[in-house]
Amino acid sequence: MSPDLVDKILAQWQKERPDLDASPMGILGRSPRLTKHLTREMSKVFAKFGLNPGEFDVLATLRRSGKPYQLSPTDLYNSMMVTSGTMTHRLDGLEKAELVKRVPDPSDRRSTLIRLTDQGFNLIEKAVEAHVENGHRLLNVLDESELQTLNSLLRKLLVSLAED
Repeated sequence: MSPDLVDKILAQWQKERPDLDASPMGILGRSPRLTKHLTREMSKVFAKFGLNPGEFDVLATLRRSGKPYQLSPTDLYNSMMVTSGTMTHRLDGLEKAELVKRVPDPSDRRSTLIRLTDQGFNLIEKAVEAHVENGHRLLNVLDESELQTLNSLLRKLLVSLAED
């Protein structure tokens, strides 16, 4: 395997500070670079459906919630960890595009629910299929065992760092 930029940085640190174990810099240096590349590639797929990553996230969250494909704005907000202003902006845009609609909450007349429209459902069905296909393409350099190991290790690290 060819060395990458991070390997060169680690080699420089090894030369300059052989007393220092800089190995964590490998993961910490590669992670943001990897995120940048993956985000760019995912955004290209979302754009084919007229969506940005945030809009895809809203539609996908509603779709995976199951029938009747609706959630309260608070449930959406909590599942995506964005500000309420960001959520309102996303919902306004998706509603204008007729991909979601606000409907009265039958259990609380003061509240509304966000529901996928038929158009939104059809769009997210196609977009999520393309997203999954793209994910397979992006990760095809790893075999099944490597994918499972990577997924397990990332989960372990994320759980150890999560405060929620």
